[in-house]
Amino acid sequence: MLDVERLEEGLREQTAGFARAAGGGDPQAIVPTCPEWPLRVLVGHIGQAHRWTAELLRKGEPPLSVPDPWQAEPGAPETWEEWLRAGAEDLIGALRETGADKEMWTFLGPRPGVFWLRRMLADTAIHHYDVAATTGAAFGIAGDLAADVITEGMEMLVAPGAVQLKPELVELRGQGERLGLRPRSGDGWVLTRAPEGLRWEPGPVPADVDVVVSGAVADLMLVCSRRLPLDAGRVEVTGDRALMDHWLARMAF
Repeated sequence: MLDVERLEEGLREQTAGFARAAGGGDPQAIVPTCPEWPLRVLVGHIGQAHRWTAELLRKGEPPLSVPDPWQAEPGAPETWEEWLRAGAEDLIGALRETGADKEMWTFLGPRPGVFWLRRMLADTAIHHYDVAATTGAAFGIAGDLAADVITEGMEMLVAPGAVQLKPELVELRGQGERLGLRPRSGDGWVLTRAPEGLRWEPGPVPADVDVVVSGAVADLMLVCSRRLPLDAGRVEVTGDRALMDHWLARMAF
């Protein structure tokens, strides 16, 4: 996991990128990768989620109500950037007040507070892509941040309690089949579908895994979040394509 300082920087980077991508967009434009939401709701969701998380961190437990993106009020489009940045700073400030190592409520059981900073960074990064796809803006993310978004997702897939939260993960149990994600530089990720559940490990992807997706780390992040189709021409799939399709259809939180 990245250190807290880099996670804070990453949240600022991705929130700023999200805000720039949203700027000038039509508030009622439908987000193609979140087809039930117009742009205004997506903007509201990010600012709302950051503030909700800040409140959770300060209280040590979740607020009584789950935030409804349709009820968020991001203001006029010309104020979106300031509003979004303020929400990210509120979250960062709350974590500094309470301490990154202090145990907090999470939907996977008690975890250090930094869990929420990392979760919001991942959510913001994926939705940064969504807003860029809506407005035609360029999307970008640093390689270390994209890699951590993938790792965070892998950790959630194998966490105790994950199956209760997402029952379809039971369908990803198997007989030892292995799937690999191989970035163009650095170590990758190997997921094993064992009878008792999923396992994963970082490191070089062995040649004998059942299926491998190779590409830029940012594109692998988008594949894992089901934003980038395997046939988009930006990643290469070798091995059992049906196995990879089955995994991707069930793994995203």
